[in-house]
Amino acid sequence: MKAISLFSGIGLAETYFKELGIDVILANEKDQERSKLYQYLYPSTKMLTGDIKNQEIQKILIDTSKNIDLLIATPPCQGMSIAGKRIKGDPRNHLIYDAIQIIKKIQPKFIFLENVPMQLKTKIIINNQTLLIPDYIIQELSSLYNFNNSNIIKAMDYGVAQMRSRNIILLTKKNLNIEWEFPEKKDEVITLKKLLHNVPSLDPYVREGYEQTIKLFPDFEIKRNKGLKLSKWHYPPTHAMRHIEWMSKTPSGETAFNNKIFYPQKPNGERIKGHYNHYRRLSWDKPSRTITQNNGVISSLACVHPGYRIKDGNESNRLYSDPRTFTIYELMLISSLPKNWNLPNWSKESFIRKGIGEGIPPILVKKIMKGLIKLIN
Repeated sequence: MKAISLFSGIGLAETYFKELGIDVILANEKDQERSKLYQYLYPSTKMLTGDIKNQEIQKILIDTSKNIDLLIATPPCQGMSIAGKRIKGDPRNHLIYDAIQIIKKIQPKFIFLENVPMQLKTKIIINNQTLLIPDYIIQELSSLYNFNNSNIIKAMDYGVAQMRSRNIILLTKKNLNIEWEFPEKKDEVITLKKLLHNVPSLDPYVREGYEQTIKLFPDFEIKRNKGLKLSKWHYPPTHAMRHIEWMSKTPSGETAFNNKIFYPQKPNGERIKGHYNHYRRLSWDKPSRTITQNNGVISSLACVHPGYRIKDGNESNRLYSDPRTFTIYELMLISSLPKNWNLPNWSKESFIRKGIGEGIPPILVKKIMKGLIKLIN
C-alpha cells in the first residue's frame, strides 16, 4: 500500500508501517525540527516541510498523491485537548478544512483521521457556517466514503500500557464495499507493574547541583550506570529539590496535593493550587494515564514514576523511591515504541518528550491497519 501522511509530527503513527508493507511516499509537516527528525527516522519518505495552508504545498501534495491507497492525517490537537487552553476559534482547529480539501482532490481509497476526543465537540466556522468538526467531515465526504460506526478508542484496550483515548475516523471508498472498523479489544490490560518490572530504579539529578544530588542520593551513580547499561535513553531526569522532596513523601497512585506537610507550596509556604492530577505518581496496578507533551515536568499531568516504598511510617517518616518523571526509555515502552527505536543523539530531550507526548501509540495504529489489510486480502 502506498500512503501519504499529513501533519506528520515526528512520525509515531508510522512506526510499524514498513513491517506491514505500507510505504509512506510523502509526508508533510510544518515544523522544521519535527520534519528533520521524521526524515531521519524515515529516509525513504519524501518530506515536504511547510504549512499545509500554503497553495504551493497543497499543489505538490495533490500532484504527488494521485492513485495512493491510504491517507493518514493527525491535525494538531492543542486547541482541543483537555491538557491545553482550548481557546475558542483556535486556528489549529480549522486545519481539518485544508486536509478535507486535499482529500476531495486526491480521493484515496482509505483514510485514517486521528485526534483527541474533544474534536467531536469542537466547532469551526466554514463559509460563515458554524459546524461541529465531525458534522463538517460527514458533510464533505459522506457521498464518497463509508465511515466507521464508532469513533472513540482507548489505547489500553489494545496492548498499550497507557489509557490514552483517541477519536479515530476510518473511511473507505464506497465502491470498494469494505467496512473498516476497530479491531476487537484485547482481554489483558497491561499495567505499569508488568511493563516496567525489569526497568532499573533511578534517582533524579537535583537541579541545585551534583553535590546536592549525591548528598540526597548516595547511590545516584550506581543506579545511573545500571540504567545506562539497559539503554542510553534510561538516564536520570533533572528536577528541583523541592519537587523531589514532595514526591519522595508521596505514595504510589497519590498526588502530593494530598500530603498534609509535604504538599506543593510557594517559598512563603502558601499552598499551590492545581489540577488533581498534577504532582501525581501513577499507579503500579493500572496503565499509565495519557502521556502529554509536558511529561518531563513533575508538576504536569500524571507523569511521575509510581515509585517503590522504601520506608513505612507517617508522612514525616515515609519514603518512596524514584521521585521523578519517566525517562525517555520508559516513555518509549509506555507509548508502545520499539526498545531499539532509532533516535539520533542530536535530538534534545525536551523535543523527544514533546514528540512522544503529542503522538498516537503506534501499536494501536498497527492493529487498526492490520485489520484493514486483512479486509483487503
